[in-house]
Amino acid sequence: MSHHDLASTGAPIRLWGDPSKVEPEALGQLHNIAALPWVEGVAVMPDVHYGKGATVGSVIAMRGAVSPAAVGVDIGCGMTAQRTSLTAENLPDDLSRLRRAIENAIPVGRGAHKRSLEFDQLSTGFRGWYDFWSEFDDLAKPIAQQLKGRAMQQLGSLGGGNHFIEVCLDNDGDVWLMLHSGSRNIGNKLAEYHIERAKNLPHNADLPDPDLAVFIAGTPTMEAYRNDLFWAQEYARRNRAVMMALLRQVVAKQFPKVKFDKEISCHHNYVAEEEHDGQDVLVTRKGAIHAGAGRMGIIPGSMGASSFIVRGLGNRAAYESASHGAGRRMSRNKARKLFTADDLAAQTEGVECRKDSGVVDEIPSAYKDIDEVIAAQRDLVEVVARLKQVVCVKG
Repeated sequence: MSHHDLASTGAPIRLWGDPSKVEPEALGQLHNIAALPWVEGVAVMPDVHYGKGATVGSVIAMRGAVSPAAVGVDIGCGMTAQRTSLTAENLPDDLSRLRRAIENAIPVGRGAHKRSLEFDQLSTGFRGWYDFWSEFDDLAKPIAQQLKGRAMQQLGSLGGGNHFIEVCLDNDGDVWLMLHSGSRNIGNKLAEYHIERAKNLPHNADLPDPDLAVFIAGTPTMEAYRNDLFWAQEYARRNRAVMMALLRQVVAKQFPKVKFDKEISCHHNYVAEEEHDGQDVLVTRKGAIHAGAGRMGIIPGSMGASSFIVRGLGNRAAYESASHGAGRRMSRNKARKLFTADDLAAQTEGVECRKDSGVVDEIPSAYKDIDEVIAAQRDLVEVVARLKQVVCVKG
């Protein structure tokens, strides 16, 4: 299907999906964003739902400005996936040992490694670790001075909430490794610092929502944010690469003959400098992936549903973007009130994962139907593989 153009007094809003199924709060947010003077256009993905400041599942093209709340607090959050040479037949019936080995190798939740890893000893594909860490001292001073040790120990750790590590099978029975994570505590602290800083700037005094405060190009506050933003995005990419290296080690220990295909990796909370319609714009994707022509991407479902490896179709109307997942159907609080650990166990049957009350807010019923989300964006991506998890590790 193609998109719906929403009536807007500001910049154009193009929605992939059914407008009647978008909650009013999210529609209000989209109109607030489109009304900002710097916004060129907004593309809305089919996993859209209400978020802080900017709607989750929104792609915002701005000229000469960027809104830190439109990126969100988990700067650089995204996905990495990798096919292995293993097939379903290679996996044991009881996957609990594999799950425990993953949990022992990779800290989850608020956890961290006991000491920072020897990053250049891991086969991550990333070089320049010394330069990367030396740039830490150029980050926002109140944040950087306190957090370097923790940031180093958390690099290579998962986090909590909707972040996960999975072992999946595709329709051909091939085994895939997949994970979802971002820039951990350091990215969160940098984002919060800059969101507060933007709110106090005079040009943001009369906004319809203070969370939409922007930095303006060419100003010292914008340059400071860009510096910290791009560093945090790089931290998130390296964090996922380190975790994948640790995950490969775990799998190789249990399956010594295993081989691994090339990694597929994509951010879905980030800013990129791009050209669209002949204009240089800053594109913020909050809950959306870059889906340029031929570009590989990952669209995960919930912890009991399918996930998809996709190839971008380069749709210009969507600023070459696609959805980042199924998208939440209800808030975490509502999910906790509606469902029990027994419901979670029923909905994750056949998956080796946590089934306790601590992760009930991640129950599949709290998310939209991933098949409907994929069907709504057939002109944005083509499906390359459909994955179903057999192991899911959460914080």
